[in-house]
Amino acid sequence: MAMHASLSCTLLFLGISVKWTLQEIFPPKYLHYDSATSRQLMCNQCPPGTYVKRHCSASRQTLCAPCPESHYAGEWHSTEECQYCSTVCKELQYVKQECNSTHNRLCECIKGRYLNLEFCLRHTICAPGFGAVRPGTPESNTICQRCPDGFFSNESSSQTPCRKHRNCTALGLPTASRGNASHDSVCAGDAEQTLKCGIDITLCEEAFFRFAVPTKLTPNWPQDLVDSLPGSTVDSEALERIRRGQDSQEQTFQLLKLWKLENQDQDIVKKIEQDIDRCENTVLKHIGHPNLTFDQLLVLMESLPGKRVAKEDIEKILMSCSPAEQILKLLSLWRIKNKGQDTLKGLMHGLKHLKRYHFPKAVIQSLRKTVKFLHSFTMYRLYQKLFLELVRSQVQSAKRSCL
Repeated sequence: MAMHASLSCTLLFLGISVKWTLQEIFPPKYLHYDSATSRQLMCNQCPPGTYVKRHCSASRQTLCAPCPESHYAGEWHSTEECQYCSTVCKELQYVKQECNSTHNRLCECIKGRYLNLEFCLRHTICAPGFGAVRPGTPESNTICQRCPDGFFSNESSSQTPCRKHRNCTALGLPTASRGNASHDSVCAGDAEQTLKCGIDITLCEEAFFRFAVPTKLTPNWPQDLVDSLPGSTVDSEALERIRRGQDSQEQTFQLLKLWKLENQDQDIVKKIEQDIDRCENTVLKHIGHPNLTFDQLLVLMESLPGKRVAKEDIEKILMSCSPAEQILKLLSLWRIKNKGQDTLKGLMHGLKHLKRYHFPKAVIQSLRKTVKFLHSFTMYRLYQKLFLELVRSQVQSAKRSCL
């Protein structure tokens, strides 16, 4: 197979070489009227990188001269001048190939953007459950499509397609939980399987994002939020996907998370991510590695108010998450099932009832420390002044302009 590929490449190269050699020996011709003899002559064209300085006559061949600086000729031709190279690349473009005598300057949108009507727009990002059937390129936008049966995507990306579910049977392992559009199948007893909890919104992100949800929502929320955020805005298709079947608070969480992802180069986003990372590291230190059993995790979830996390979900999380992440993943799942209720308030409610179930005291204490830490974390007050007041002021100014 490799020999055939090598032979094909060799033949292709030889074909190109033969073509150029023949053109040099037998250049393409063009018709030219010789005023001195009043005859129509067949003159040789000039090769790439040159122009016709003097047409042929009955006694001499065409005289070709090199293209001047900042000019090029990409093909054999019969014109008396070379083409002028494009001036400069546009905003958010870089020079992929500099101008030379045979090629125009080639500009391309920077990574993560594509050219559309003279502007480099950001690629659409496919949400979890959707894969890139056509990844974004410098010339075209991403095309997202919901993952079909047997496939999944657990990340937000403009490049990653849906991947096939893990085949536990083929690996000789029982299936602990079947995959869906946004999660892979989990095989029981597979020590090599990478543990990925895929926590959608962490406790630290939730504590920060809640500041962005006003007490009284406007009729057009969260569109007002999208229009007011600095940097690149969330596109209308992504907004529509987020709005389907979710309340305003959950929509806000998802929009802010997507906005943060699309504006990673913004200084304010970098600062937010740094502080959230520090917060999450502290939360993990507080929670530690409790190594709770299925029954203990079930008791913890049953102590929370509202809709309960199903037993099969607890089993799946026990199999697919590391001990330090199991509680965090379950709390994230509880928040989603209860339409964005405040996780910290739910956890505080549950901590009051855990003693009667002989729940490990060390875990209760670590959870209390986590709640206290998140309630007292000063970065949220900082961002309420630095970032969210900016958002609210832009919302108010937008409203005033509409009056």
